[in-house]
Parts: sequence; C-alpha cells; structure tokens
Amino acid sequence: MIPHPSPAQFSLRSQWAKDQAISFLMQQAVENRDVLSLAAGLVDEKSLPVFECRTALTSLFHDDSLARQALQYGTTAGADALRVQLRLNLARLEHCSADELNIDQSQMILTTGSQQLLSLVADVLLDPGDICLVAAPTYFVFLGVLSGIGARAIAIETDEHGLNPQALDTALARLDQAGERSRVKLIYVVSDYENPSGVSLATPRRCEIVAIARKWSRPAHPLFVLEDAAYRELRYDGADRPSVWSFDESRETVILAQTFSKSFAPGVRIGMGILPKSLVEPICNLKGNDDFGSANLNQHLLALVMSAGDYEPHVCEVRDSYRRKRDTMLAALDLAFSGFPEVRWLRPEGGLYVWVALPKQIDTGFSGPLFQLATKKHHVMYVPGELCYPSGAGSVPTNQMRLCFGVQDAAGITEGVRRLAAAVIECLLA
Repeated sequence: MIPHPSPAQFSLRSQWAKDQAISFLMQQAVENRDVLSLAAGLVDEKSLPVFECRTALTSLFHDDSLARQALQYGTTAGADALRVQLRLNLARLEHCSADELNIDQSQMILTTGSQQLLSLVADVLLDPGDICLVAAPTYFVFLGVLSGIGARAIAIETDEHGLNPQALDTALARLDQAGERSRVKLIYVVSDYENPSGVSLATPRRCEIVAIARKWSRPAHPLFVLEDAAYRELRYDGADRPSVWSFDESRETVILAQTFSKSFAPGVRIGMGILPKSLVEPICNLKGNDDFGSANLNQHLLALVMSAGDYEPHVCEVRDSYRRKRDTMLAALDLAFSGFPEVRWLRPEGGLYVWVALPKQIDTGFSGPLFQLATKKHHVMYVPGELCYPSGAGSVPTNQMRLCFGVQDAAGITEGVRRLAAAVIECLLA
C-alpha cells in the first residue's frame, strides 16, 4: 500500500496571509456574473486613457532607440524619465517648485502600483508582533498586508475629520507604559477621501500627526508615518489640502505613497513612493530581490503622456466623470432610503466610496442575513464594514458597509442601490 504524502509544511507567512477578504470578494464577483457590484474598487472603463496611451506608444515605437530602451530591463528605483515628470507633478500638487520639495531624486521609488510600496514598507519596518497604528475604519487590504507578515494593527479612533491626534497620542502613551513602545514602528493614514469612509484628514490634524510621530520617535526605534494618498487627485468639492508629507520638514518621518491606477489607468500598474533617506537602501534592497524593477515599458509610456501635457487634462476628465457618479449614488441613496432616517451615509468630497451605516440590528458581515439576501436574492454586492477594522479592535461596528461608484455606470449605480435597499428593507421588516 502506497502511503499518502504528508501535508506540505508551508511557512508561517503563508498561513498568516490566507483567507483574505479581497480574495473572497473577487471570487464572488467572478462566480456571480449577474450580481451588480458596488463592492469592487475598480475604475470606470470609459475613463481609461486609450487615446493618450495610443499616441504615446506610437511616438515611443517610432523611435527605435527609445523603444529598445523601454523594452529593456529598467532599474529597481524606476525610470529617470518618469521620476522627473512625477517630481514635477508632485510639485504641482504641493503648489511649489520642484526644488522646494527638498528631496533628491533618489528618494523617489517607482513601484508596481502603490500596493507594492505598502507591502515593501511593511516588510522593511515590521517584524512579527510589531505594531502599526491605523485609523478605524481603514483600508482593509492593508490590514491584510499587516496580517500577512504577522504584525499587529491597533485601531485609533476617528471622526468626520479623520484620525484623532489626541487618541493617537494617548494610544502611544499607553503602549509606552506597557513597555511596547519599541514595537510601534508605523502610523498608517489614508489622507484624502479615505478608503473606505470617504473622510479626509483635516489640515491641522496632518501637522499634529507628524508632530506626535516625532515626539514618540527614538534614534534606536524610529516611528514613521505612511501617508497613502491614492485618491488625492480625485477631488470633486471642497478645498485642496496639503499632504501630511508636506508638514515633515526634515523629510525623515513621513513616507508618501501615491498611485496612478485611479487617476490614469490601473493596467499600467505604476505607484510612487517618496522615502526618507534612511529607508531608500532597505526598500530598494528588498524590491531588488523581488523584481529588480517594475515594468519599464509602462513607466516610459506614462513619462511620454506627462511630458506631452496629456496627463492633467485626462485627470480633469476623470474627476468630472466620477463627480457625476458620486452625485448619482447620493441621489439614489436619498431616494431609496427616504423613509428610513436611521440609515445614514457620508457625502465624500472625492475618492470612490460612500460609507453607509444601517440600523444596529442589521449585520452587514459575510455571514449575516443581509449579505446573503443581497448577493443571492437581490444580486448586488457591497463590502462589509467590519472588514475595515483590525481584528481584536474591541467593539467593532457590524452595521456598516462600503459602496463604490467607480466601475458601474449611472444606470448600474441607481439599480444597484435600488437592489441593496430592497435587501435592507427586507431585513428591517423580517
């Protein structure tokens, strides 16, 4: 009799990374083609820059020398041509000159989307058991990154102005008293139109968070702030805010992460990180082991689009499209829940998401009756709010949900909200 092989002994990291919510949501979308997704944080296909990319690629391949350069391996840090353009773009966003940014080009690292940068930062700074302080709620995929390396995420109280600096300082004092200050390596904030809540961090709080990080930082145990500015360029209303990074005059406390998946095209997979000088070498070393350079052709493509002056007009078109979609979703929510004042939502000034709170008796989780009703009977999907809180965060609200207006057209948004309301009302009347 041939013995059965023993189960493979996979690493701890592979075990920590299993059962991620993003995988389940993607699986549901694939297996239920008739379901209208208000869950997927995808972009509007009609807004994708087909003309701009075709024009840039034609120009690129018209020049054999430039084409060969783009088709060759690049560098770990990224193409100089694109880093020059992105430095200019960052200066435009910061309302200053490129020289006034006070950074070397070596501090600018190009990655495969900002998600790779978030993962690299977590890998470089956090050992198993180390601590990252996060807003509650926060970007649930980053919570998965932290879980996947065995780090601990500790939730910090938020309100309509974003993460509460006083609560952050109190948490650090409590951890210091418990002898765990040395394990706190990172503060993570989504500064503009946060995924999932749509809330933006108030400008005074941006300055305060940098000051708190410096207060608790020690030479042997530095404390960094990771600013995820994925949605910064998707502003529809309200005032433009300076980045958290701009308040770090030393340029040694805040890591700035930005992506061009939302403002340009996710298929090019380009992210950008502005790193403190102390992190450039360790981040590049780790990235070099992973890929020794993100897609070089894509970087040359975006560099040509930007140098031709085609990027900013495209972003304006994207903003206009998403502004209309946001307004469509808000109008649909007003109509669908007009008789239910206990259903509440936030009106975001930008980004791709609307955060909805239902009556407390309705469980929005995967195993709750609403998710089953919504997906199986009414054929609509959302992201359960509880995914956006760290595990072990104490009393996690179970009646919240994230809705995305990115991928659906106006008719799909309206119909999706109508279906969702039907499922919620059925739960309320049960």
